[in-house]
Amino acid sequence: MANKQESTDHCNVPLCALNMSVRKRLALYLNPPAVGAAKDWTGLAELMGFEFLEIRNWERHQSPTEAVMEAWGRREHSKATVGRLLELLHELGREDAITDVGPLIDEDCERYHERLAAPLQVPAVDSSQQASLSMSLELVPITIWDDPDGRTVEKFDAFLCYCEADISFVKELIQRLEGNKSKLRLCVFDRDVLPGQCLFSIASELIEHRCRKMVVIITDEFLQSEQCDFQTKFALSLAPGAREKRLIPLLYKPIKRPYPSILRHITMCDYTKEATKEWFWERLAKSIKC
Repeated sequence: MANKQESTDHCNVPLCALNMSVRKRLALYLNPPAVGAAKDWTGLAELMGFEFLEIRNWERHQSPTEAVMEAWGRREHSKATVGRLLELLHELGREDAITDVGPLIDEDCERYHERLAAPLQVPAVDSSQQASLSMSLELVPITIWDDPDGRTVEKFDAFLCYCEADISFVKELIQRLEGNKSKLRLCVFDRDVLPGQCLFSIASELIEHRCRKMVVIITDEFLQSEQCDFQTKFALSLAPGAREKRLIPLLYKPIKRPYPSILRHITMCDYTKEATKEWFWERLAKSIKC
């Protein structure tokens, strides 16, 4: 069960590590209006630093608690941690929610730490073995294009970060960029990755070692996806001095949600502008090749 001490252990776990079932369970406690002091979702939103007008707008949301947590995760991505969330719930006096949801939160945090530790769970080796060990990790077959025996692995020009709801546009993008003219090699998770593997570990390996660039297809559905959020933040964490060279944000339809603040410093490929659509695919292809 999560408590103040355990919230310290979770201080480095990002909010996105909590799955939707945990968020929905927490919303069952905080969505109903609290009697007396604001101990419901409105009080949580205030503690998170949101203004009165922002909170009023969430009153119409089907699940205000989930909306507040999502907005907090986007706005304070470096400070929005599971540990901080537990501290705010304690401050709010919602021990009932912590007692019930705490074990589920602990499970999600344990899975998160396991994912981070998985690549490091190898026997200790001396310096003479480092090169061969690194090579063996890189040669694990994780895509349908890799040699089953691990002798060779496929490298890609770009990793596509997208939400399943946008698969129609993804297929058009594949046709345009992998065609005879551009001849790019794209890594499409649903098409290329072998089933039966850890989503987060495989995505991390592909983004960091197998793909030179990462195209992020930004839609409202993308902004609600924990998997897309993890992939984007992981890519941003690599080579801080060369972030602009690795990520390519792409907008192909208008969005209602706020544009991700962590991507605002990177030039975007905008497919929504009718006047410049004729140049869109060539610009995108050259950006990936550079």
